Amino acid sequence: MAKSKAASGGGSGTATARIKDRDKKTLGSIVDLADEVAAKALAGREPTIDIPMRTKSNTIWNKKRGILEMGSASAERQLFNLGQAKQFMQTCLHGKSIKELIEVEKTLSLRGMFYKGLHTVAGTKEKTFADQGESDGILEDLEVSLGALREELHIFAKKKGTMIGNITIIDTGDTIDCRRMGSGGYAIPSIVEPDVIQFKQCDAKFVLHVEKDTVWGRFNEDKFWQKHNCILTEGGGQPSRGVRRLLQRLNRELGLPIYCLLDCDPWGHYIFSVIKQGSISLAFESNRLAIPEAKYLGIRSMDYDRCKLSDDVKVDMNDTDIKRAKEIAAYPWFQGHKGWQKEIQGMLDNGFKMEVESMITKGVSYITEEYLPQRLKTKDWLD
Repeated sequence: MAKSKAASGGGSGTATARIKDRDKKTLGSIVDLADEVAAKALAGREPTIDIPMRTKSNTIWNKKRGILEMGSASAERQLFNLGQAKQFMQTCLHGKSIKELIEVEKTLSLRGMFYKGLHTVAGTKEKTFADQGESDGILEDLEVSLGALREELHIFAKKKGTMIGNITIIDTGDTIDCRRMGSGGYAIPSIVEPDVIQFKQCDAKFVLHVEKDTVWGRFNEDKFWQKHNCILTEGGGQPSRGVRRLLQRLNRELGLPIYCLLDCDPWGHYIFSVIKQGSISLAFESNRLAIPEAKYLGIRSMDYDRCKLSDDVKVDMNDTDIKRAKEIAAYPWFQGHKGWQKEIQGMLDNGFKMEVESMITKGVSYITEEYLPQRLKTKDWLD
């Protein structure tokens, strides 16, 4: 049951004051970074920027906390290095844009930031950014270099994810009753910090997070959230930061268990790993994204036999699937877990994958009326 039914996040006045303090700190970090570059140039030294490394080798598994953390290694980005000069320029260019956004108190999407910095470098035919992928990577570099979250840089991503269920929230001052969102649900924004979203009233006992919108639609149409007093979310496959952050807030602030209904394949297992422990590329954000208490309630390798499914549901594993499954089994947090080792080996022994939708072969609403309620009742999950 939720720890508290009261709104969290404070009043609008408190939130505004907190935002202004946050912006002041972020602006100071950007100015410090610029001053450091300028000081080196004025002293006749090569301008450089230290960028913390977002790599597997610089990722640490904190077993005690149950999350991935970023190490202390960094790489020096040099202006006079032909292989790094463009990235150096891009870093400074985006830093300038972020400073301008904070000063005028406006935000931009990731796509908007790409276009804001896009132009042809004077005297050349070279574009500042080849594509949005380059731009997004530089923005993540700035996040870790400045020690600031994306929303603190006044940047948001495309909405991805949906929620419905027994909770009422306040979104930028508007009261949203997630019990009355119809077939479409509430679109989870990319920024879900307490400054933006507060929890006004929650009667739900748990959160069921499903992998895909199609599965979410079945659970919503069957009013699963209403019958079982829960909140139903989906992440459109790999959940965005906004979805993961909201799930973590629901877990930490309201004490709601997080159950994940995912496919029985290496991708589904990886998605669960990211939700639970965090990811290598975003290890610097694990403190606000990872949910060590999350439970895997997804399709199991044993379900083919115990649910008496037909051969039609089998999706053969290819070499890439097999390689990925073995890599996931070797993750430190799965390596010593007997349940997960048995689960992944069971899938490999089967030689095939299964999607959540495979349960439709047992009946359109079999998964919402029989399969999942029974799994919840018997606490048949993997942690």
